[in-house]
Amino acid sequence: MNQFIDNQSADFQKAIDFFIKDIASLRTGRAHPGLLDNISIEAYGSFSPINAMANISVQDARCLVVTPWDRSVLKNIEKSLTAADLGMGIINEGDKLRLTMPALNEENRRELVRRLNEKLEESRIVLRQVREEVKNKIEAAFSAKEINEDNKFRFIKELDDFLGKKNEELKALRDKKEVEIMTI
Repeated sequence: MNQFIDNQSADFQKAIDFFIKDIASLRTGRAHPGLLDNISIEAYGSFSPINAMANISVQDARCLVVTPWDRSVLKNIEKSLTAADLGMGIINEGDKLRLTMPALNEENRRELVRRLNEKLEESRIVLRQVREEVKNKIEAAFSAKEINEDNKFRFIKELDDFLGKKNEELKALRDKKEVEIMTI
């Protein structure tokens, strides 16, 4: 691998890591605390992640229980969960919130797969942007006579091959998540 790809490899990996984190919030028919990872709660004059404000536990396959450490922020947590529009029923029990997931029907599953594909495309766009940055650096090095024309084309080909592997990695992650979503 060439030095141009090595210098930007962390950016490629960040795009893939973000995709993994982003699709974790898509529900698959089973409750897990990761569904709430992207939720921020406004309390004490600032925003904090929900897991910094409350304990999240799985009661059964379709039910999460959110127990705040400070009961005074319960309404704020409920408001943020409602605004997040997770498609879950939210029941306030006074000292905790119970989130129930309705059973996924075929239409809901297809909608989740559509959202999964949108997230995949967003990640691919980020990868292409990083590729463009690397390509511009290669072009700049060629213009500055730091590399010759043969190396320029070899580096660009290596970059395209590397991008292809990263896109395959994203597609494999997407396919795995689709199977989870579509499994009844």
